[in-house]
Amino acid sequence: MLHLSRLTSLALTIALVIGAPLAFAAQPAPAVAPAGTAATSKAPLPLEELRTFAEVMDRIKAAYVEPVDDKTLLENAIKGMLSNLDPHSAYLGPEDFTELQESTSGEFGGLGIEVGAEDGFIKVVSPIDDTPASKAGIQAGDFIVKINGQPTRGQTMTEAVDKMRGKIGQKITLTLVRDGGTPFDVTLARAVIQVKSVKAQLLETGYAYIRITQFQVKTGEEVSKALAKLRKDNGKKLNGIILDLRNNPGGVLQAAVEVVDHFITKGLIVYTKGRIANSELRFSATGKDESEAVPMVVLINGGSASASEIVAGALQDQKRAVVMGTTSFGKGSVQTVLPLNNDRALKITTALYFTPNGRSIQAQGIVPDIEVRKAKITNEAEGDYFKEADLQGHLSNGNGGADKPTGSGAKPKAMPQDDDYQLAQALSLLKGLSITSGR
Repeated sequence: MLHLSRLTSLALTIALVIGAPLAFAAQPAPAVAPAGTAATSKAPLPLEELRTFAEVMDRIKAAYVEPVDDKTLLENAIKGMLSNLDPHSAYLGPEDFTELQESTSGEFGGLGIEVGAEDGFIKVVSPIDDTPASKAGIQAGDFIVKINGQPTRGQTMTEAVDKMRGKIGQKITLTLVRDGGTPFDVTLARAVIQVKSVKAQLLETGYAYIRITQFQVKTGEEVSKALAKLRKDNGKKLNGIILDLRNNPGGVLQAAVEVVDHFITKGLIVYTKGRIANSELRFSATGKDESEAVPMVVLINGGSASASEIVAGALQDQKRAVVMGTTSFGKGSVQTVLPLNNDRALKITTALYFTPNGRSIQAQGIVPDIEVRKAKITNEAEGDYFKEADLQGHLSNGNGGADKPTGSGAKPKAMPQDDDYQLAQALSLLKGLSITSGR
């Protein structure tokens, strides 16, 4: 049941984590780690600390201003035990566990944002494409300072997530701070989030664009189908491919491995190191490169996390692609979901993953080969230049080509690269690589 968390996020209803039982396994693995695999010997129980725990529980029950039942106290104790390990470990109640299982199917209810915690605040890691959050203009790096008017400062991630959950169609107001500016409100309605993980099109003849929004169970299969359709639409071998992983918060480990496998013929893709059985894994290419080894550029940014970093790091280390954009998020840990009784589960960090060259991305991220920051594109109006073909009595083209006077030619169709500076730069680089490689 190995998977990569997308951070402690709003998935589930607001995109909480990645993976479902059917998708967790990178290889067949037991649902729960066998006893004795985490340590060679068990330390004796800390009796003094257990006595303190029991005493605290009794004091709360006796003195707290309102009655608190044993079940609530024990569940809160479990949540605290996990939340203090790292930002990605958590106790999943029945509802959370069910939503976690649904998240990798690509359909769940919520806002469509991935969040993490930073300095006591809730920070947007990335909005998911075509969701209420992305349509409302929420951006990676925004801080959520209030939820329906209530400050988030000092709240746990679980508390903030619970407040952002709700019925489909209900409206919620988030107060955001962007780049240290003045707080502003965004009101949006919760919706059923249907996420298509792969989008693809030809930017120009010969140049393919593939965007992966997150890594779901079938993402590898979807990329394979996209490559086949792009080749068919182009009518011949492609000249180059842009793989866009910007604002992709991650997903299922196996899906990331499958995606890389579509672009390389041999070599290591990723490996993991941990303490429990089956946490030390190695994944290598199977030799089924479907990209025909054409030049390739991978786009990343600060919203590219987890499985996205596995893909970018592998293609970078294998010298298969030029990585362009800005440094990625830096989540290099693997979470395992351990089912408990009563439809509950633990999601705990069990391993770190490493790129083929042995790099740990944890808290550092993937540094692009070429840094290109986000910028606005402003197209200047082209002046009505007087051309040779406008001159009366001009000579015709010696090779029989048609004259091209001022204003001739159809207006080009609007394309994604027209107002996406990073994508435009990636396309320009790809064209250069294609020319120099003789394609």
